[in-house]
Amino acid sequence: MKLKLNHLKAEKTWHQLHKESLDFGQRLADSVATGMGSWRFIIIQTIIVALWMILNAVAYIYHWDPYPYILLNLLFSTQAAYAAPIIMMAQNRQNERDRAQADADYKTNCDAKEEIEALTKKLNSIEVDKLDRILELLEKMENKK
Repeated sequence: MKLKLNHLKAEKTWHQLHKESLDFGQRLADSVATGMGSWRFIIIQTIIVALWMILNAVAYIYHWDPYPYILLNLLFSTQAAYAAPIIMMAQNRQNERDRAQADADYKTNCDAKEEIEALTKKLNSIEVDKLDRILELLEKMENKK
């Protein structure tokens, strides 16, 4: 016997909906920003720069970028020229995600508040009903005396 799971599918979260709405460029910018903001990137880049400088310092025949490493500086400038706007795009999207999460949290809080208020009213009505019943019983007891 096969179970139908279609009715058991949970609604998508705001994060899943937001992630699905991103186009290729936005996903690429997020990936690049995530990669450039990692220790792995820093370590790999440091190793490449150290190798670049060592190989240029000990090269006996051909120095492709002699000291003061102008080509290396050009590569860093180019990297920075592209990295800054990509990181800013990723930060803008992070702001959008934060706003979406804040909106979702606000809606959840409003729903919870309404439920709590409804429960409070129900509890109060139960209490009033109980008190009314107790008063009726007390009146009956007094009338019997």
